[in-house]
This record gives sequence, C-alpha cells and structure tokens, in this order.
Amino acid sequence: MFSIFAGGSDPAETSRISHETAHALLSRVRANPDADILDRLIAYTDEHGIETIAELWSSAPARSLPGALWRIYLLRVLIRQDPQSASLIFRRGSEVIPTIDPVIAGAAVPTNVEEITALADEILRGIFAGDFGIALDRAAAYCRINAAGCVSFANEEELIHPERAAELTRRGLRYSTLGAELTSCAKLWRAQSLD
Repeated sequence: MFSIFAGGSDPAETSRISHETAHALLSRVRANPDADILDRLIAYTDEHGIETIAELWSSAPARSLPGALWRIYLLRVLIRQDPQSASLIFRRGSEVIPTIDPVIAGAAVPTNVEEITALADEILRGIFAGDFGIALDRAAAYCRINAAGCVSFANEEELIHPERAAELTRRGLRYSTLGAELTSCAKLWRAQSLD
C-alpha cells in the first residue's frame, strides 16, 4: 500500500546535488572570473527570483558551501526587497555596535539606499571574484551590524509598540545567527574544510 504514495526527494540525493552545484559554480567562475558572467550571477535573482537557488541550496547545512552561498544570496535579496529599511537598520547598527564590524563590512558612511545595495552586490561579487573568506567575513559583519540596529530600534519601540519591538528582536536574533554561521563558514573555508 505504501508504494502507491509518491515520496519526497531523497535527502542524500538532494544534499549531493546541492554540494555539487555549489562546487561547480564556484570553481567555474573563480577559474575564469569573466565580468559578464559575474554580472549575470549577481543579477540572477533579480531576473529569476530566488526560488531556483532556494531549491538547490536552502536545505543545505549552514556550515557548508551551498549553505554559505544560499545565505549570501538571501542577504542580497533581503536588501534589494527593502533597501530603505536595510540602510536605516544598518546605519543604526553602525552607530551603536562597539566593534570594527562597520569597517569589515565596508559600506560607505552614512549608508543610504544606493550604498547598501552596492554593498550587497560587492559581497556577492567577492564570493566569485575575490577572497571567498573575506566575502564571508563582510557578510557576517553586515549581519552583526543589522542585529545591533534591530535591537537598538526594538529598545526604542518596546514601551510604545511592544509587538513591533518583538518583531525587531526576532529579526535581530536571525541576523545574529546568520552572522555566526557565516563566520563559521569563513573559518572553515580558510581551513579548507568548507564542503
């Protein structure tokens, strides 16, 4: 009776495909970083949406090559969906964070819509044409800055709009988690262990 029900895809096969596509894409582009190919990869989600990439890499472990690529593309999509909020949160985070993360992230100060969008593109471009570890570090720094910005805004909203403060706190936690995952990926990359 069970054989009449179609099952989902095999998790092992899905994992194999996500790792193979991530390695193939990265090695192909890094071996020949043609400007036109880079531009197409940067703009891929603008034209086709993120669904195809999500199918390939979103279920990969956070500390893996496809997991890292998924997170970088996701950050870029989030920035491009609402660059006004992204620049506002990043600017606040840059003001309140007590670390050198704003320098590591590398955004222009003060950060407006154009600069935050350019930062997202630069980080993604660095994955394919620059030092992969540095690109991951920049993305992680961006996440930590946004986490600090979200928490700062949440503190202001807590008494007046507690539901908004709770949402900002949750968003800050997601950014913090994402930053920690990307930092781990950068360390694994440098140890030649990011698979």
